[in-house]
Amino acid sequence: MAAATLHIDVVSAEESIYSGEAEFVVLPGEAGELGVYPRHTPLITRIKPAGGGEEDLIFVAGGLLEVQPTVVTVLADTAIRGADLDEARANEALKKAEEARGRARDKQEVAAVEAEIAALAAQLTALRRFRQR
Repeated sequence: MAAATLHIDVVSAEESIYSGEAEFVVLPGEAGELGVYPRHTPLITRIKPAGGGEEDLIFVAGGLLEVQPTVVTVLADTAIRGADLDEARANEALKKAEEARGRARDKQEVAAVEAEIAALAAQLTALRRFRQR
């Protein structure tokens, strides 16, 4: 008997990052990490910056997650395949964001920079996990 699977689609504003089948998926939901198996209860939640997984690592930052019993759709603000993560570029962007935080003039500007710093830190963590595999 074949194992039940989910159809997974990960898309960003720029491109379709992944479309395929999986036995399960782990995603960073607003309330914490979500493990999704076939026939999961439908839900919609915001996603947080994170990357992980044992088979196919995809870093996602912001966006929405929709879960249906046989389909998982990730509409990410940013989505990057693990193999495409660039540590030097992410470190440089993090340095610039930290400098921008020092120049931020109001709460809204500080919040935007803080969100960017959190996403870059999560991207670097995902990159390190990917390299350890």
